[in-house]
Amino acid sequence: MDTICLCDGYEDGHYVLPPLPYDFGALEPLMDAEMLRVHYERHHAAYVAGANAASEMMRKVALGELPENMAAIAARNLSFNLAGHMLHTLYWGNISPQTGHRPQGELADALNTAFGSYEGFLRVFCNAALGVQGSGWAILAKDAVSHRLVVLAAHRHQDALLPRMRPLLVCDVWEHAYYLRYRNNRAGYVDAFMNQICWRTVCKRFNCKNNHHVCCQS
Repeated sequence: MDTICLCDGYEDGHYVLPPLPYDFGALEPLMDAEMLRVHYERHHAAYVAGANAASEMMRKVALGELPENMAAIAARNLSFNLAGHMLHTLYWGNISPQTGHRPQGELADALNTAFGSYEGFLRVFCNAALGVQGSGWAILAKDAVSHRLVVLAAHRHQDALLPRMRPLLVCDVWEHAYYLRYRNNRAGYVDAFMNQICWRTVCKRFNCKNNHHVCCQS
């Protein structure tokens, strides 16, 4: 497997931690093996467990096995944890051991249309990532209204669950994503991230013809 898809995060009726398409030590210089292992095996895994627990709570409320007022708690927990699971799955898929690549073809043309140039996109995306207050994500998405590319800044996880937005590229700027190596130097992490984007995966997401599927990469 050379990439990762959202469908890899669900199996036999449960959310699962999808296998990574590279070894733990493969993402240098962006992150070392310990940094990747902690992020993946602890933080991402916690969102998977939380999504399953919230889904089970919601099922028990529906069956009358838990009080009705637990539905709001289940919905809130599922929104947070499932969004975290989805975003992390997209995140692992849009970074690569390869460095220095640039977008090509129709995706490059779309970036030029939306941002004037690839450099203009970098300016917008990097500063959006740096400007997220506290914990959140910078997201390059395809807007179903304008059919153009847009950059979004999402706080927490569930704020990224916007209707009819197709996320193409996501950058995790929660502190757990970078603090082991970069401490409070978020800019250093974002620069390293931009150099290890898997543009082949981003391009496949952009070209996917299924409007309801944000991560078609077969």
